[in-house]
Amino acid sequence: MNDRLVWCSRQKNGIRLIEPNENLTFAYLKKSEEAMEAMHSVTSLEWKISAGYYSLYFSLYAVLMKIGIRSENHTCTFEIMKVLLAGFFTLEECDLVEEARQARVETQYYVSSDIPENFSSILIQQVPRFHVKCKGISDALNERQIQNLRETYRNMIDRGATPPSPS
Repeated sequence: MNDRLVWCSRQKNGIRLIEPNENLTFAYLKKSEEAMEAMHSVTSLEWKISAGYYSLYFSLYAVLMKIGIRSENHTCTFEIMKVLLAGFFTLEECDLVEEARQARVETQYYVSSDIPENFSSILIQQVPRFHVKCKGISDALNERQIQNLRETYRNMIDRGATPPSPS
C-alpha cells in the first residue's frame, strides 16, 4: 500500500486515470524540448533552473499521457514516478527531478538561495538525457504494458482505500 498515492487519488487535482493519449504525449515532449531550448538560451541561474525543471516535468508527463494518467499536483506526479514507474526510472533520476523541483521553488519564490552554483550545470547535462529516456519509454510502451500499469495503479489505490479488517 502507498499512502501518498491514495492521498493523491483523493485530491481534487490529484491523480486520475484518463484515456491514454498519443497526441498529448507528443505535445508534452514538444513542450519539454522548448523548455530545454529556453534552458540553454537564458543566462539567469533562476531561469535556467526553472526551464530545466519544466523540461524534466514535461518529459515525465509525456510518459503519463501515454499511460493515461493525469496529475495536476507535481508532488503526486513524482510519487507516480517513484512508485508506479520504478521499473523505468532509477532512484538517481527520481532524486534529480525532486532536486530540480526544490531548486525551482527556491530560486523562483525566494530572494536568497542555497542552490549550489553547479546545479544548473548538472541540469544542462541531465535534462537532455532524461528527455531522451522518457521519449524512449513512451515509444516502447505497448498496449499490454499500459493496461498492466493502469491495473497496478488501480490495485494500489483499492488496497490503500480499504480500511483494515478488525482483528
